[in-house]
Amino acid sequence: MLKQSYDAVMDPEINPLMRLPRVLRYQIMTYLSLMWSIVFSVWIGSMALFGPSMLVHTVLLVGVFITTEVFRRAPQMAPVDHRSLFRDPRDGCARYDDIWGGA
Repeated sequence: MLKQSYDAVMDPEINPLMRLPRVLRYQIMTYLSLMWSIVFSVWIGSMALFGPSMLVHTVLLVGVFITTEVFRRAPQMAPVDHRSLFRDPRDGCARYDDIWGGA
């Protein structure tokens, strides 16, 4: 069966080009071989690049998910401004007049 399948495509006396002149059959088979060489080269190249491509897309998706989670949690995050870091929990007033450590 494998030999019959191979001959049906590759043997110029059996394949559908058999009624054409030999020179034309040769030219068409040459163009088809070039086309299939390109097809398989692109296919093998895409398989070789699939791993890195998958890795890059995974990193991109992880970045999207982390950003989404940060934005989702943003309203719950404590202090809204830097002054709230220095508030006295007992009365809500600022602990220091100068947050930069001056007198």
